[in-house]
Amino acid sequence: MAILLVRHGETALNVARIMQPADTPLSERGQAQARAVAQRLARRGSIGAIVSSDLPRAWLTAQAVAEALALPVQTSALLQERNFGDLRGRPYDELGFDPLVMQHAPAGGESAAAFVQRVDQAFADLLQRHAALQGDLLVVTHGLLIRTMLAGPLRLDAASVG
Repeated sequence: MAILLVRHGETALNVARIMQPADTPLSERGQAQARAVAQRLARRGSIGAIVSSDLPRAWLTAQAVAEALALPVQTSALLQERNFGDLRGRPYDELGFDPLVMQHAPAGGESAAAFVQRVDQAFADLLQRHAALQGDLLVVTHGLLIRTMLAGPLRLDAASVG
């Protein structure tokens, strides 16, 4: 049995390199990506449950998989992307710094330390959910959260995993 981590499909703001507000939906291409991963996971089988970030871009990706597998989607706010507060909606190129590595909390946002603590809580929750299953646990979430989980609780080099 495994825990499978899936990043949400593409959004128009991903492509435009804009810090995404919480309510960002999938683009048409992102919807197609969600359907493609759903088909692949349906062929793979053995998924016992699906848990997703409650943000629309992740939830919509999870929902496509859920429809293909006839499973419900459980949501968890612990799986949300880091809250970048007032930086959301701004182009990365206009910031003058890399927000993904900043340690302090932007106005209205979450510090790196608070985010790491939340990711650790999310990981503990996923382990509990997985232990209660007889199949694999599919987790649909966000890129930074996955990288933080890989580097933190899983102690993997995210760059080597790809």
